[in-house]
Amino acid sequence: MNLNLAQQFSLWFATLLLSAGIVAGADLGQTARGFEAGGQFAQAAALLQKAIADTNTPAAERRKFEFELDRLERIRLDYPFTRAVLLEKLKTAVRDVSPGEFDKWIAEKRFDVRVIDGEERFMVSSVANLFFRYPELNPRRIKPKDESFQKALWENCVAIEAAAAREHSPYVLPKTFDVTLTVTLDANAVAPGKTIRAWLPVPRRYPYQDHFELISSSSPVIALAPEASAIRSAYLEQTAASNQPTVFKINFHYATKGVRFAVEPEKVQAFDGKDPAVALFTNEAPHVVFTPEIKALSQKILGTETNPARQVKLIYDWIGTHIQYSFATEYSTIPNLSEYCRSHGYGDCGQAALLFVTLCRLNGIPARWQSGWDTFPGAQDIHDWTEIYLAPYGWIPVDPYMSVFATQYAGQLTPAQQRDVRDFYFGGRGQWRMAANADHEQPLVPAKKSFRSDDVDFQRGELEWGDHNIYFDQYSWSLKWDEIKLPQARE
Repeated sequence: MNLNLAQQFSLWFATLLLSAGIVAGADLGQTARGFEAGGQFAQAAALLQKAIADTNTPAAERRKFEFELDRLERIRLDYPFTRAVLLEKLKTAVRDVSPGEFDKWIAEKRFDVRVIDGEERFMVSSVANLFFRYPELNPRRIKPKDESFQKALWENCVAIEAAAAREHSPYVLPKTFDVTLTVTLDANAVAPGKTIRAWLPVPRRYPYQDHFELISSSSPVIALAPEASAIRSAYLEQTAASNQPTVFKINFHYATKGVRFAVEPEKVQAFDGKDPAVALFTNEAPHVVFTPEIKALSQKILGTETNPARQVKLIYDWIGTHIQYSFATEYSTIPNLSEYCRSHGYGDCGQAALLFVTLCRLNGIPARWQSGWDTFPGAQDIHDWTEIYLAPYGWIPVDPYMSVFATQYAGQLTPAQQRDVRDFYFGGRGQWRMAANADHEQPLVPAKKSFRSDDVDFQRGELEWGDHNIYFDQYSWSLKWDEIKLPQARE
């Protein structure tokens, strides 16, 4: 790395403090974060490398510094575009964009940008996020998005709601799916002969999701996490071969039902805190922090409302109106996802989910993360949502992203249909979901020796060899599914 004189002095001074024992542990980490915030990534990396190499650094601290060093590289990957490269990409996406207009957009801070070692770098999803945050540009979109799925989505919501009312049950209209999940490691990413360890997400058991059956796998499944684990995975191993990708593949079946709870606020009781398994989800946690800003936002949204059901609906509707969707940088690079979403006014499905969870827990309403895949035809992607606990109903699904989607982006639907979709996903869930997680930041089984590529979520699989993580830039993932038409629906 090449440092200028000022950077060399800053690094020398920080290293002097480190050697003298004046800066250590959390202080050194904060110093490195300060360098990072100032765009001095090389300085931050050099300081962390010196601390890691120092034999006096405790093992636990060294581990933290190793992650911080790795995190710097992850941020670099998330911000790959120079100004010139971003302009060229915009020209392929936005009709008649000019250099002058582009400069104006930069001045208006329309893009996520970081200074990295003195160079302005733009976030990898800058083009897509421009359309989310500034929908007035959609008529100029050179390749319009396919939104034809929206009507079918609304029809499915209406069908589930009608069936739940007709059958007097929140779990209706079962479906069974055949799913193949494939994770492909790039050729020569790992030296030939090395053992690659893989964790692939599989469906967890819920009242509306069960009958998991492993049909086949590319190599034997060595460990299958319990069906009620907070993060459910199938663990496999394979040996890397020269000049060939390493392909991990599992094929499985599972059954799921549509969900719709018609919550009546007058029947809802405040959580009494007596069940410790539920009370756990009223606590602070990583990315769920009751900051002064969160408390002020809660007061702004809720006012004098004290009914838990009405409180969570107010939070849900506020997110739908005030938070714009945006693709995020990797979660492992963001210290507090819910605060990022609150302070920026935009975020992806997981950030909106954690903001919702934080506001619920602050008010004593149990709330937890849920995630996996959304497989609805035409809208398939990894996805995060939530569950909340309302007595006497128990755990019910709430998808804050769908409040955002229905309120701001469901342009193929009428206003009445948009309201139907928004209201459905407060207490509703479609069958085209595969839920693998019941909480965030949960450990894998067996334990991973290296850092997680995503230390919050688990949807795309995790890989490592030895004690080395294999990051997302070295492998791809895909999920293919087909509905299995059964002669008689499972109950």
